[in-house]
Amino acid sequence: LIRQLELDLIYGANTHVHADHVTGTGELKRIFPRMKSVLSKYSGGRADVLLDDGYVLKFRSESLEARTTPGHTDGCLTYVSHAHRMAFTGDTLLIRGCGRTDFQQGDSKMLYKMIHEKILSLPDDFAIYPGHDYKGLTQSSVAEEKKFNPRLTKNLDEFTEVMKNLKLSYPAQIGSFISFY
Repeated sequence: LIRQLELDLIYGANTHVHADHVTGTGELKRIFPRMKSVLSKYSGGRADVLLDDGYVLKFRSESLEARTTPGHTDGCLTYVSHAHRMAFTGDTLLIRGCGRTDFQQGDSKMLYKMIHEKILSLPDDFAIYPGHDYKGLTQSSVAEEKKFNPRLTKNLDEFTEVMKNLKLSYPAQIGSFISFY
């Protein structure tokens, strides 16, 4: 599709490194050698561009602000497009849920804090696009998540208790080595 539309793929921006999924960044770089892989400097992964909080990725007339949102992993990023009033939250904030915190640097208290300080602090009309959702939903809004997200309408202690008792099975790829380049 990128070639059909005669587009240039400038960045492959990852929200985090985690064993429950494997990025396609390496494969994209083989197909589009000028593309730069992007990752948080706190992820422990390799990338062409390592971002810190507040860094702005610019491409043509567009830009994305990187916000560090650790909690699901140390290296989680949320990308915010102020011009288009949207945020790409990866696994930090899901629709009516949030990323798990029971392995690979997970920290429930940090996750709660980051979601409230760096995502739910955006204006209510900002669209939220998570990395994936297990119910087939692809988009929400800050206002909807503030009102309807059953984990985030709780206080910190209640949230921490919910996260501790999710009893999720470990991903099949938990032992895999994931690399970025």
